[in-house]
Amino acid sequence: MNKQVILKIYGRVQMVMFRDFVQRKAKKLDLLGWVRNQDDSAVKVVAEGEEKNLKELIDLCYNGSILSRVDKIEVEWREATGRFDKFKIQY
Repeated sequence: MNKQVILKIYGRVQMVMFRDFVQRKAKKLDLLGWVRNQDDSAVKVVAEGEEKNLKELIDLCYNGSILSRVDKIEVEWREATGRFDKFKIQY
């Protein structure tokens, strides 16, 4: 059964290729959704797919891209909506 996870990621996560990192990892995990920068210097991720793949994405986000530093991730689980057709970076 597919689930949705909403992540708000804090730390040094903007201007360090973090969104690209999340997009590449999400695609490899067959997840759908999006990633975007927030005005408060955080990054928000909305992803849907198999729960085990979503959990793996969360673990990968804690490690982050090579230049990033993740201080905290807020995680919210929901039922999947099925409205996404790919995983993209939103601008």
